[in-house]
Amino acid sequence: MDKKRRTQKDACRIVSELLDPDAANGDAVQSWRVFRIMSEFVQGFELLRSHGLAATFWGSARTTPDDEYYKDAEELAARMAKKGFTIISGGGPGIMEASNVGAFKVGGKSVGLNIQLPFEQKLNPYTTESLNFDFFFSRKVMMTFASEVYVYFPGGFGTLDEFFEIVTLIQTKKIEKIPIILYGKDFWTPLLHFFKNDMLNKFETISEEDLDLFHLVDSVDEAMKYINKEMKGIKNVKQI
Repeated sequence: MDKKRRTQKDACRIVSELLDPDAANGDAVQSWRVFRIMSEFVQGFELLRSHGLAATFWGSARTTPDDEYYKDAEELAARMAKKGFTIISGGGPGIMEASNVGAFKVGGKSVGLNIQLPFEQKLNPYTTESLNFDFFFSRKVMMTFASEVYVYFPGGFGTLDEFFEIVTLIQTKKIEKIPIILYGKDFWTPLLHFFKNDMLNKFETISEEDLDLFHLVDSVDEAMKYINKEMKGIKNVKQI
Protein backbone atom coordinates (compact mmCIF):
# COMPACT_ATOMS: atom_id res chain seq x y z
CA MET A 1 0.00 0.00 0.00
CA ASP A 2 1.50 3.34 -1.01
CA LYS A 3 1.80 6.28 1.39
CA LYS A 4 -1.22 8.17 0.00
CA ARG A 5 -3.56 5.18 0.25
CA ARG A 6 -2.26 4.35 3.74
CA THR A 7 -2.86 7.93 4.92
CA GLN A 8 -6.42 7.92 3.59
CA LYS A 9 -7.15 4.55 5.17
CA ASP A 10 -5.71 5.39 8.56
CA ALA A 11 -7.02 8.94 8.82
CA CYS A 12 -9.49 9.65 11.61
CA ARG A 13 -12.48 11.73 10.48
CA ILE A 14 -12.26 14.00 13.52
CA VAL A 15 -8.78 14.91 12.29
CA SER A 16 -9.45 15.05 8.57
CA GLU A 17 -12.74 16.98 8.78
CA LEU A 18 -12.68 18.88 12.08
CA LEU A 19 -9.07 19.62 12.91
CA ASP A 20 -7.84 20.26 9.34
CA PRO A 21 -4.51 18.37 9.39
CA ASP A 22 -3.30 20.07 6.19
CA ALA A 23 -3.31 23.52 7.81
CA ALA A 24 0.01 25.20 8.39
CA ASN A 25 1.67 25.05 11.83
CA GLY A 26 0.01 21.75 12.70
CA ASP A 27 -1.18 21.45 16.31
CA ALA A 28 -1.18 25.18 16.98
CA VAL A 29 -3.60 25.86 14.16
CA GLN A 30 -5.78 22.93 15.21
CA SER A 31 -6.05 24.36 18.73
CA TRP A 32 -7.08 27.75 17.40
CA ARG A 33 -9.69 25.99 15.26
CA VAL A 34 -11.45 24.97 18.49
CA PHE A 35 -11.67 28.64 19.48
CA ARG A 36 -13.23 29.41 16.09
CA ILE A 37 -15.89 26.81 16.85
CA MET A 38 -16.50 28.34 20.28
CA SER A 39 -16.80 31.81 18.77
CA GLU A 40 -19.51 30.61 16.40
CA PHE A 41 -21.54 29.31 19.34
CA VAL A 42 -21.08 32.52 21.33
CA GLN A 43 -21.99 34.80 18.42
CA GLY A 44 -24.95 32.62 17.49
CA PHE A 45 -26.47 32.53 20.95
CA GLU A 46 -25.90 36.25 21.46
CA LEU A 47 -27.77 37.01 18.24
CA LEU A 48 -30.68 34.68 19.00
CA ARG A 49 -31.20 35.84 22.58
CA SER A 50 -31.68 39.41 21.32
CA HIS A 51 -34.72 38.45 19.24
CA GLY A 52 -37.04 36.52 21.53
CA LEU A 53 -40.13 35.30 19.68
CA ALA A 54 -39.08 33.81 16.34
CA ALA A 55 -40.06 31.43 13.55
CA THR A 56 -37.64 29.42 11.45
CA PHE A 57 -38.32 28.54 7.83
CA TRP A 58 -36.80 25.57 6.05
CA GLY A 59 -37.03 24.47 2.43
CA SER A 60 -35.16 23.93 -0.79
CA ALA A 61 -32.43 26.34 -1.88
CA ARG A 62 -33.43 25.51 -5.47
CA THR A 63 -36.96 26.88 -5.33
CA THR A 64 -37.29 29.84 -7.71
CA PRO A 65 -39.29 33.06 -7.18
CA ASP A 66 -41.90 31.99 -9.76
CA ASP A 67 -42.69 28.81 -7.79
CA GLU A 68 -45.92 28.74 -5.77
CA TYR A 69 -44.07 27.49 -2.69
CA TYR A 70 -41.72 30.49 -2.87
CA LYS A 71 -44.68 32.85 -3.05
CA ASP A 72 -46.44 31.09 -0.17
CA ALA A 73 -43.30 31.16 2.00
CA GLU A 74 -42.96 34.89 1.34
CA GLU A 75 -46.59 35.57 2.24
CA LEU A 76 -46.52 33.40 5.35
CA ALA A 77 -43.32 35.01 6.60
CA ALA A 78 -44.76 38.49 6.02
CA ARG A 79 -47.90 37.69 7.97
CA MET A 80 -45.90 36.17 10.81
CA ALA A 81 -43.56 39.16 10.91
CA LYS A 82 -46.60 41.37 11.34
CA LYS A 83 -47.53 39.23 14.34
CA GLY A 84 -44.23 40.10 15.99
CA PHE A 85 -42.13 37.11 14.93
CA THR A 86 -38.52 37.44 13.92
CA ILE A 87 -38.16 35.36 10.76
CA ILE A 88 -35.06 33.16 10.70
CA SER A 89 -33.73 31.15 7.79
CA GLY A 90 -30.53 29.53 6.65
CA GLY A 91 -29.80 32.77 4.83
CA GLY A 92 -29.48 31.27 1.37
CA PRO A 93 -31.62 31.28 -1.78
CA GLY A 94 -34.91 29.52 -2.49
CA ILE A 95 -37.37 29.11 0.38
CA MET A 96 -34.83 30.67 2.74
CA GLU A 97 -34.75 33.81 0.63
CA ALA A 98 -38.55 33.82 0.25
CA SER A 99 -39.05 33.88 4.02
CA ASN A 100 -36.49 36.67 4.46
CA VAL A 101 -38.11 38.64 1.63
CA GLY A 102 -41.52 38.38 3.31
CA ALA A 103 -40.27 39.72 6.63
CA PHE A 104 -38.06 42.35 5.01
CA LYS A 105 -40.84 43.83 2.86
CA VAL A 106 -43.14 44.47 5.83
CA GLY A 107 -40.39 45.99 7.96
CA GLY A 108 -39.96 42.94 10.16
CA LYS A 109 -36.85 41.38 11.61
CA SER A 110 -35.22 39.07 9.06
CA VAL A 111 -32.28 36.92 10.16
CA GLY A 112 -30.03 34.71 8.06
CA LEU A 113 -27.78 32.05 9.58
CA ASN A 114 -25.69 31.28 6.55
CA ILE A 115 -23.03 28.69 5.81
CA GLN A 116 -20.55 28.68 2.96
CA LEU A 117 -21.04 25.73 0.61
CA PRO A 118 -19.38 24.80 -2.70
CA PHE A 119 -22.63 25.60 -4.51
CA GLU A 120 -26.15 27.06 -4.12
CA GLN A 121 -25.50 28.90 -0.85
CA LYS A 122 -24.67 32.55 -0.46
CA LEU A 123 -26.32 35.07 1.83
CA ASN A 124 -29.43 36.57 0.29
CA PRO A 125 -29.76 40.39 0.49
CA TYR A 126 -33.05 40.43 2.45
CA THR A 127 -31.73 40.05 5.99
CA THR A 128 -31.60 42.72 8.65
CA GLU A 129 -29.08 40.65 10.62
CA SER A 130 -26.94 37.68 9.68
CA LEU A 131 -24.13 35.40 10.74
CA ASN A 132 -21.85 33.31 8.55
CA PHE A 133 -20.82 29.89 9.83
CA ASP A 134 -17.86 27.74 8.83
CA PHE A 135 -19.07 24.68 10.71
CA PHE A 136 -22.31 22.89 9.97
CA PHE A 137 -22.74 21.55 13.49
CA SER A 138 -22.56 24.93 15.23
CA ARG A 139 -25.03 26.41 12.73
CA LYS A 140 -27.27 23.38 13.23
CA VAL A 141 -27.40 24.00 16.98
CA MET A 142 -28.36 27.63 16.38
CA MET A 143 -31.13 26.63 13.97
CA THR A 144 -32.39 23.93 16.33
CA PHE A 145 -32.84 26.26 19.31
CA ALA A 146 -33.71 29.42 17.40
CA SER A 147 -37.50 29.57 17.42
CA GLU A 148 -40.94 28.97 18.86
CA VAL A 149 -42.37 27.86 15.49
CA TYR A 150 -40.76 25.79 12.74
CA VAL A 151 -42.06 25.77 9.17
CA TYR A 152 -40.85 23.16 6.69
CA PHE A 153 -41.51 23.69 3.01
CA PRO A 154 -40.54 21.09 0.38
CA GLY A 155 -36.80 20.65 0.45
CA GLY A 156 -33.88 18.28 0.18
CA PHE A 157 -31.71 16.36 2.61
CA GLY A 158 -30.94 19.45 4.69
CA THR A 159 -34.61 20.23 5.22
CA LEU A 160 -35.37 16.63 6.17
CA ASP A 161 -32.33 16.52 8.45
CA GLU A 162 -33.53 19.57 10.38
CA PHE A 163 -37.10 18.24 10.54
CA PHE A 164 -35.98 14.94 12.04
CA GLU A 165 -33.66 16.77 14.44
CA ILE A 166 -36.50 18.82 15.92
CA VAL A 167 -38.99 15.94 15.97
CA THR A 168 -36.46 13.70 17.73
CA LEU A 169 -35.71 16.32 20.38
CA ILE A 170 -39.41 16.72 21.10
CA GLN A 171 -40.12 12.98 21.02
CA THR A 172 -37.32 12.32 23.53
CA LYS A 173 -38.45 15.31 25.63
CA LYS A 174 -35.13 17.09 25.31
CA ILE A 175 -37.08 20.21 24.36
CA GLU A 176 -40.69 21.18 24.98
CA LYS A 177 -43.25 20.59 22.25
CA ILE A 178 -43.43 23.49 19.83
CA PRO A 179 -45.49 24.01 16.67
CA ILE A 180 -44.01 22.22 13.66
CA ILE A 181 -45.68 22.94 10.33
CA LEU A 182 -45.18 20.81 7.22
CA TYR A 183 -46.22 22.94 4.26
CA GLY A 184 -47.33 21.24 1.04
CA LYS A 185 -49.48 18.11 1.04
CA ASP A 186 -48.19 16.83 -2.30
CA PHE A 187 -44.63 16.79 -0.99
CA TRP A 188 -45.13 15.59 2.59
CA THR A 189 -48.02 13.10 2.29
CA PRO A 190 -45.89 10.17 0.96
CA LEU A 191 -43.50 10.57 3.91
CA LEU A 192 -46.39 10.72 6.39
CA HIS A 193 -47.84 7.55 4.86
CA PHE A 194 -44.47 5.89 5.45
CA PHE A 195 -44.54 7.03 9.07
CA LYS A 196 -48.00 5.58 9.64
CA ASN A 197 -48.05 2.47 7.44
CA ASP A 198 -44.50 1.27 7.93
CA MET A 199 -42.93 2.82 11.00
CA LEU A 200 -46.08 2.72 13.15
CA ASN A 201 -48.21 -0.16 11.92
CA LYS A 202 -45.79 -2.57 10.25
CA PHE A 203 -42.52 -2.22 12.17
CA GLU A 204 -43.83 -0.53 15.34
CA THR A 205 -40.78 1.72 15.62
CA ILE A 206 -42.75 4.82 16.64
CA SER A 207 -45.84 5.46 18.77
CA GLU A 208 -49.15 6.79 17.55
CA GLU A 209 -48.73 10.01 19.52
CA ASP A 210 -45.52 10.70 17.58
CA LEU A 211 -47.68 11.46 14.56
CA ASP A 212 -49.09 14.43 16.47
CA LEU A 213 -45.72 16.15 16.76
CA PHE A 214 -46.25 18.01 13.47
CA HIS A 215 -49.12 19.53 11.52
CA LEU A 216 -49.66 19.32 7.75
CA VAL A 217 -51.06 22.36 5.91
CA ASP A 218 -51.60 23.29 2.29
CA SER A 219 -52.20 27.04 2.39
CA VAL A 220 -51.04 30.17 4.15
CA ASP A 221 -54.45 30.57 5.78
CA GLU A 222 -54.27 27.03 7.20
CA ALA A 223 -50.80 27.72 8.56
CA MET A 224 -51.87 31.01 10.17
CA LYS A 225 -54.93 29.41 11.73
CA TYR A 226 -52.76 26.72 13.31
CA ILE A 227 -50.17 29.24 14.51
CA ASN A 228 -52.83 31.46 16.07
CA LYS A 229 -54.32 28.47 17.88
CA GLU A 230 -50.99 27.14 19.14
CA MET A 231 -49.62 30.52 20.18
CA LYS A 232 -52.79 31.88 21.76
CA GLY A 233 -52.01 33.61 25.03
CA ILE A 234 -48.29 33.83 24.34
CA LYS A 235 -46.92 37.28 25.18
CA ASN A 236 -46.13 39.58 22.26
CA VAL A 237 -48.00 37.45 19.70
CA LYS A 238 -50.65 39.42 17.88
CA GLN A 239 -53.73 37.50 16.80
CA ILE A 240 -54.27 38.12 13.08
